[in-house]
Amino acid sequence: MTATKRIAAGMIACLALVSCAKEAPAEKSLSVEGLSVQHEQEFGGVYIEIAIDEFNALGFEYGDSVDVVFSSGYTLEDIPYYNGYYVDAGQPLLIAYPGYDYIKAAVNYGEDLWDTAELKAIRQENIWMKASLDEHSTASIILREHGKYADIQEARDISYTDFRTDYPSDEAFANFRSICMGNIREGVLYRSASPCDNQHKRAPYVDRLIEEAQVRCILNLADNEVKIERYIQADDFDSPYFLSLYEADHVIPLALNMNWLSDDFAAKIAQGFIAMSETEGPYLIHCTEGKDRTGFVCMLVEALAGAEYQEIADDYMLTYANYYRITEASEPAKYRTILEKNLDAMLRYVIGDENADPAAVDLSAGARDYLRRAGMSDEQIDAFLARIVEP
Repeated sequence: MTATKRIAAGMIACLALVSCAKEAPAEKSLSVEGLSVQHEQEFGGVYIEIAIDEFNALGFEYGDSVDVVFSSGYTLEDIPYYNGYYVDAGQPLLIAYPGYDYIKAAVNYGEDLWDTAELKAIRQENIWMKASLDEHSTASIILREHGKYADIQEARDISYTDFRTDYPSDEAFANFRSICMGNIREGVLYRSASPCDNQHKRAPYVDRLIEEAQVRCILNLADNEVKIERYIQADDFDSPYFLSLYEADHVIPLALNMNWLSDDFAAKIAQGFIAMSETEGPYLIHCTEGKDRTGFVCMLVEALAGAEYQEIADDYMLTYANYYRITEASEPAKYRTILEKNLDAMLRYVIGDENADPAAVDLSAGARDYLRRAGMSDEQIDAFLARIVEP
């Protein structure tokens, strides 16, 4: 069946659902139609303009299966509705992430593989581009099956608060720590939540911690200069040390999206590492929460510098201990799921072998090959390493 026929079939099916609404059981006829949409550019998704609480009040529940039909004719069928990114990389979902103004249709980490045979040729595009949306487009959401994905929602449901008193230390609240493993020198590399974007109330804490660590260069994975300037002008901006580094041109803004499966993501990382090699440390790597983009980039640096799999895994999962109190001892099932679905998938992508055991391969060689493919020469990779590893 061609893509055009599938889209047409999807539209007919959705119209049938709506037209039969009076005859179907209440949960089967649940729908909301003609909602305005916005392009969420940072992560490559589509905001659908209805507040999370308002949407849930209609009767939609986390774990439901839904169809999302855009006015362009593009349809996402039988996708889960979650309050977190609980699908594999490349899979679509409808998400009500805590703190979002609206619900959002997105593809986790930017790849859309829900119809693999069709989308291989355009694997770099996000939902917004493929749906041919514009600022006047609308979206409709139809309940397909109540509770179809409820078991996954329950198993992976995690959330955190933005109150300092809920955390044991400033470091845990800020998700701040030194990276010292493999051949990385002590006191030269740090990771954290954002020191400038205060949406999660952590920026002032990060700012004080990086000043104490004498950080001299920041690799900002989340923002561009326009966004940074907006943070600085905000009423709650209280990060004077960050400001001093920014004004000294010691902040490297990469504005990465979440698509670590894309060539553009890799190329920006390479540019960031080259810029770091030209600036004196110590260094800080951060995104917004210091979790996903920071998790990927720190994993890459750690692997490149000779860290073992278990060291990388321990550092990656410390973020989940900080934010969600998830440890191998406290919640072993969630711990293993996060590790396997996130870190192991990232490492296999870097290695270039989806069947590899990340604990049994040469991670340093894989990371170097990844950076070569991203556009770095061996000389540039060595210059970057010289800044952070033991001589």
